[in-house]
Amino acid sequence: MAAAVGEEEFDVIVVGAGIMGSCSAYEAAKRGRRVLLLEQFDLLHHRGSSHGESRTIRATYPEPYYLPMVLESFNLWQQAEAEAGYSVLSPAASQLDFGPAGDSSLRLAVDNCQAAAIPVRVLRDPAEVSALFSGAFSLPSGWIAVLTDIAGVIKPTKAVSMFQSLAARRGAVLRDRAQVSDIRRKTPATHHGGGGGALIRVSTADGRSFLGRKCVVTAGAWMKKLVQAVAGRVLPISPLHTTICYWKIREGHEKDFSQEGGFPTFASYGDPYIYGTPSMEFPGLVKIALHGGYACDPDERNWVTEVGLLEKTVVPWIKELLPGKIEGDKPVMTQSCMYSMTPDGDFVIDFLGGELGEDVVIAGGFSGHGFKMGPLVGRILVDLALDGAAAGVDLRHFRLDRFDVNPRGNPKEFDDQVGSHAPPGQ
Repeated sequence: MAAAVGEEEFDVIVVGAGIMGSCSAYEAAKRGRRVLLLEQFDLLHHRGSSHGESRTIRATYPEPYYLPMVLESFNLWQQAEAEAGYSVLSPAASQLDFGPAGDSSLRLAVDNCQAAAIPVRVLRDPAEVSALFSGAFSLPSGWIAVLTDIAGVIKPTKAVSMFQSLAARRGAVLRDRAQVSDIRRKTPATHHGGGGGALIRVSTADGRSFLGRKCVVTAGAWMKKLVQAVAGRVLPISPLHTTICYWKIREGHEKDFSQEGGFPTFASYGDPYIYGTPSMEFPGLVKIALHGGYACDPDERNWVTEVGLLEKTVVPWIKELLPGKIEGDKPVMTQSCMYSMTPDGDFVIDFLGGELGEDVVIAGGFSGHGFKMGPLVGRILVDLALDGAAAGVDLRHFRLDRFDVNPRGNPKEFDDQVGSHAPPGQ
């Protein structure tokens, strides 16, 4: 069957223009390939997981396989910034992780840093922690703090835009408002460059179609829906609606929470798991948020902020650990986002298999912690698509078939960090 009249042909078609898809398009274009990047909504939309004002980058992971990925990603962020001519990642003074002394996630994070020769400082005296950060933190008795220097804040929307611009600069074609409805194998009699061979036809809901030698699918919270629709395979990926919160800093304490004043990116382990960044995005406000959310259909979200949950979790945490520093009992600003959760919190990076074999590569389930590794994930996906393997990266923990062995996925030595709760009103 010959290609339909007007069908454009590419070496790589990338479906989904969030951070992973945009990095993949850039990486493939950088290698001189003809690339098409498709986005179902407007480019740089705010309906998924790659928008907003800040994401953190840190090396403190309880799983040892993420630490080298973070280090390599840090280098790749800097290389892309150098090519673009502007910055999207601001180094932070430090990353501060703290929680009960017996918390297994915190202990493993320390062990992994030490094993990788990453300088790590364990603080057991709450007064020392308070003194280091201008009295901002007041840790409970029995808690410890872990201080590392690998830390930063990424501007997500700006970062996605940067990779899209770099991809376009290298010849990639970007098409938005192009909702993919079908991905299937076609074997045209001839194609661009002469000769026959298997191609992948990617069709959109408005009747357009494109041909590619390889396809990379990075559809974020829509991964489960899309893959099930085009391949009949159900991925163990569950979207969560989550809320980003900004709180008013009490007058006179603004410098204590600033990047210039040395305030760290931080994570508070245990239940609840709370994270935050220095006051950067909005003057006088600091980001402090709950690491979790409620299950949602990405196409039918109610966009409701879980005020009751915040009152039960984040507000008491602020009053105990940041006493006298934050105004009010509710955030002054919120933003909606989504996580794409797997049962084990690990990524899915693999070939789709089935009739599409190794010509379609999928990546999803980044579980609320993948943005920082976008440049590396993009490189891995293009390696898989073009070469069939990713050199120098162990992808065992990200294979899709791990869920065939154990529905919970990779075994962990610690409790889940991301909380899932009922939607508001239920």
